[in-house]
Amino acid sequence: MIPGGMDPKKMQAMMKQMGIRSEEIEATKVTIETGSGMIVIEQPQVTKITMQGQASFQIAGNVRVEEKSSSDDIKMVMEQTGCSESEARGALEKSGGDIAQAIVSLGEGK
Repeated sequence: MIPGGMDPKKMQAMMKQMGIRSEEIEATKVTIETGSGMIVIEQPQVTKITMQGQASFQIAGNVRVEEKSSSDDIKMVMEQTGCSESEARGALEKSGGDIAQAIVSLGEGK
């Protein structure tokens, strides 16, 4: 029973009458790219809702945020430490994008 005592079948009928359709989307992972990184939703429950020809999505699941390091930051760490691109990227991820900390952490390993 939906809160407020409305029968789910009646709710579906009302939504259909108003031109609102919803459907479950089978998904294994949802990724949203932002300017500063990515939002990754694992084991998502995705519902597509279409109203007046406009589609929107409702997503729930296990969320994690991945910050991205710019290619300039990676190049700078590589130049300063002589490390590989993957080592520089890893150090930047561990330092939360702090270039100085990434360089120091790579220098400690040598």
